[in-house]
Amino acid sequence: SIYALDLTGLAAPEVTFWSVWSGDALVGCGALKEIDPKHGEIKSMHTAAAHRGRGVGRRMLGHILAEARRRGYHRLSLETGGSPAFQPALTLYKNRGFVKTGPFDDYAFDPHSVYLTLPLV
Repeated sequence: SIYALDLTGLAAPEVTFWSVWSGDALVGCGALKEIDPKHGEIKSMHTAAAHRGRGVGRRMLGHILAEARRRGYHRLSLETGGSPAFQPALTLYKNRGFVKTGPFDDYAFDPHSVYLTLPLV
């Protein structure tokens, strides 16, 4: 199950995409999708393998959270994988207060996915 946005999805008007660079190297990215005026979704969070464990994801998540609050969202949600490979991402999100929830927006239950949400107000 893959719910990552392709280039067309990242260019949609309801999506804002950011990248993280170290010199000339692209080291990470993340996006924020507006589901509705009070609910946002984190999309396409990724850190290049060579840069994992250096705070790239933590900084991107902080940036997305700040932007979601600036926009006045009441809630921020995300979908990620549930396999052991996604444990570092799950730990990152849980450390920022995200809690497990069920599918949201257009998602249907998927046994390979974990759905998380964070109230912002």
